[in-house]
Amino acid sequence: ANKDWANPQKGHAAMIGLLDSDFGRLTKLLDDLGIADNTIIFFTSDNGPHREGGADPDFFDSNGPLRGIKRDLYDGGIRVPMIVRWPGKVKPGSVSDFVWAFWDFAPTAAEIAGTSMPGEIDGQSIVPTLLGKDQREHEYLYWEFHERAFKQGVRFGEWKGVRNDLDKPIEIYHVTEDLGEEKNLAEEKPDLVEKVKGWFESARTESEHWPVEKR
Repeated sequence: ANKDWANPQKGHAAMIGLLDSDFGRLTKLLDDLGIADNTIIFFTSDNGPHREGGADPDFFDSNGPLRGIKRDLYDGGIRVPMIVRWPGKVKPGSVSDFVWAFWDFAPTAAEIAGTSMPGEIDGQSIVPTLLGKDQREHEYLYWEFHERAFKQGVRFGEWKGVRNDLDKPIEIYHVTEDLGEEKNLAEEKPDLVEKVKGWFESARTESEHWPVEKR
């Protein structure tokens, strides 16, 4: 409170402190109840930092080297970490670079619970990754967003394709080498542009609530 910061940044810091404290209270409660070894904790976020309410994504360097913020389909808007505590299953201190998305969570939870999912679900269980085993990779992961423009993004292997509106060109980034998505390789990789264009057309299902032509 005594920092010479704008109120939104003070609020941000206070909320992080509260989150840390409450998470500690939660894990202590699990221990006190004797159920910690039979409880899985998933800790993650749904998007990158934002500017609402006077927030400044750059103030705490919230995104590090990543480009973009919430509502962008560059990795700064959609790439988030996940921490999992699963005693006796997830090796403490282990790290995975497996690329997954939130639509993988339901199949993962279903497998852990010993039940099945409908066949039309896009996601896949990431239990093998949690257990340190080999995992089948997605052919691609697709996103779209409708605010300010009709944006599309696709991640496939080490590559990423982004289009910031239907009339904008497709951008190609080698994200494993270019974490900040600074070097657009579309001109050098016309084959990847065509591949991404195909996914942008085939991966989505048109919705009466969010028709493309009205965006």
